[in-house]
Amino acid sequence: MFKNFFKGKKSEVETTIMQPLEGEIVPLDVVPDPVFSQKMIGDGFAVKPTNGTVVSPVDGEVISVFPTKHAVSVKSTDGREILIHVGLETVSLNGEGFTSFVNDGERVKKGQKLLETDFEFIKEKVPSIITPVIFTNLSENEKVVIDDQGVKIIK
Repeated sequence: MFKNFFKGKKSEVETTIMQPLEGEIVPLDVVPDPVFSQKMIGDGFAVKPTNGTVVSPVDGEVISVFPTKHAVSVKSTDGREILIHVGLETVSLNGEGFTSFVNDGERVKKGQKLLETDFEFIKEKVPSIITPVIFTNLSENEKVVIDDQGVKIIK
């Protein structure tokens, strides 16, 4: 079951973000790819997925569905930009195993299906199905923290 797991404030506006995939939430430093584990494109967390449905974590707009359908970026109504990158090195699959349900520029609601991933098909073809979820536009003084209550962005 998908759940709301993040509450935070940006510019005094409370933001609630829904977990975009079912599965275990883990810190980025366990992702076996330095681009994500060293936070080169932003801070966030990762999901060890238990099913292939990727939903919008926020109300907002689709910034980009990558041509290979392995990743999608969404901008929340309060300006948070979130990249959901399904698996590692999945760009090499050229879209095989992925189905997109949205287009660039489309308005989306929290919980709306964005992608479907056939993990049974892709897991033998890529190094990992772990899915990084990155906040790409955090300010310098913000960071993502995972604790027993969920995921938070703190200043």
